[in-house]
Amino acid sequence: MNRIIHLSLALIVFSLVSHGHHDVDHHHDHHDPKAAIKIQRNVADFATEFYKLLAARSHEENIVFSPCSIFILLSVLLLGTESNTHAEILNGLGFNLTHIQEDEIHQGAHELLHQLKHSENDYKLDIGQGLFLKEDIEPLQKFIDKIKEFYDAEIQATKFQEPREAEKQINGYIKEKTHGKIAELVKDLDPETVFVLTNYIFFKGNWKTPFESEFTREEDFFVDHNTTVKVQMMHRTGWFYSYYDRQLSCTVVRIDYNGTATTFFVLPDPKKEKELDEALSVDTLTKWAKNAHRGTAMVSIPKFGISATYSLKEPLSQIGITEIFTNHANLTGVTGQPLKLSKITHKAVLTVDETGAEAAGATAAEAIPMSLPPDYRFNHPFLIFIFDSTVNTTLFVAKIKNPTQP
Repeated sequence: MNRIIHLSLALIVFSLVSHGHHDVDHHHDHHDPKAAIKIQRNVADFATEFYKLLAARSHEENIVFSPCSIFILLSVLLLGTESNTHAEILNGLGFNLTHIQEDEIHQGAHELLHQLKHSENDYKLDIGQGLFLKEDIEPLQKFIDKIKEFYDAEIQATKFQEPREAEKQINGYIKEKTHGKIAELVKDLDPETVFVLTNYIFFKGNWKTPFESEFTREEDFFVDHNTTVKVQMMHRTGWFYSYYDRQLSCTVVRIDYNGTATTFFVLPDPKKEKELDEALSVDTLTKWAKNAHRGTAMVSIPKFGISATYSLKEPLSQIGITEIFTNHANLTGVTGQPLKLSKITHKAVLTVDETGAEAAGATAAEAIPMSLPPDYRFNHPFLIFIFDSTVNTTLFVAKIKNPTQP
């Protein structure tokens, strides 16, 4: 069985001091299937725009991040911010309150989280929020009620005055939520920390038609004109959805998972990588989805495991979210006390591989025409977009510059 695993985490740390105690109560859960539709375009726009920011800064590094994770986390922050700080986040997420009410944003996020979650054997997706509050802090009840009602946030009292104990508590929570894949997320916590807000997303999916491990072999991957590395290249000949975008000079191959997730593998023509990065938009992705046609092909994709950690302060400032990191920040919606954001860190891990021992049981025979099919070889830098087709949401975006890069 071929396996693909993705993990992503966003971490927020707030510092400055307050007092009090918090009570955790339960809320009544309700769902409006149409609510998520109202924010789908915003999530999609955020995904492509944030990719452009990271691509412009990354140069030769691999890129992997979860736009869905970052978007949801910023939406949670709307509940604790006011005034210009609040307006900057709304604007950064592309919301105009003359077109959508604020409660609709949170209800849309709530429904998105509900629809994304899957727990089948061959398709698992889990996403959620954990809030770790300093033991003597008294948060506003309205804030607590809202983050539980809309975001199902799990809230835990935490002894930040004992940083090692707090780190052990938070890291244990994250390790459990990511099925052991991320064991140490936080370290060197400030004993003055008021709370840490985490968002995690874990995805594991199996291809509908797996690659066979016996066809995997060592081949060249051309990082650039001067650099060639050896990779384990997976091969499959069969039915695929594909499209050649003449305008952007790139080949798109769609590969589906069991369940509702799907992936676009996007291979720019030589020397067209930068133009593709700069031209990406929601309309581009929509065009690819509409024009991809089913046909036989030979597809070769490298096995790889990449990870990335980002400090989001700088890229967020490029979309206008700046005040929350300054002494002018208005986070009074959390505790009523002055707080500012000290940092936002986003970490993501992406692994594409196959487990040969399981492959035989999942093999599907495919009948294909005798004529020689097109050959799509992902042997130079390419992009990956992973979607959940139920709610048309971009879960992960990656650029594979060098599959051998740690």
